[in-house]
Amino acid sequence: QVQLVESGGGSVQAGGTLGLSCAASGYTVSAGCMAWFRQVPGKEREGLAAIWPWFSVSRTYYVGSAKDRFTISQDNAKNMVYLQMSGLKPEDTAVYYCAAAPRPCPAALSDGFFDYWGQGTQVTVSS
Repeated sequence: QVQLVESGGGSVQAGGTLGLSCAASGYTVSAGCMAWFRQVPGKEREGLAAIWPWFSVSRTYYVGSAKDRFTISQDNAKNMVYLQMSGLKPEDTAVYYCAAAPRPCPAALSDGFFDYWGQGTQVTVSS
């Protein structure tokens, strides 16, 4: 049984930093595409960043405002994926999700592409 468990969410002031973790069990994070999404109530889930194996290294890409402020990484030995966020803004307030798919990342992050999801972790940024 595949489980993705996010942690590290919380409350932070604008301009602060926060690091999220995603622990995988029953699934190997290096098996394909791992990604982070976020969702605000009443809005669609938004893709932020993805990472996938490319020979002996990992390749990443970012969407929108995540390009300049967020960093996705993974530790294959620990079977974990991370999202380091800096320069946080109130509009970053959302539930953040980890997602996995056992195939190469798509050209555009779409939540329909991913097979497995975590339960989410709340991030609240105050002004």
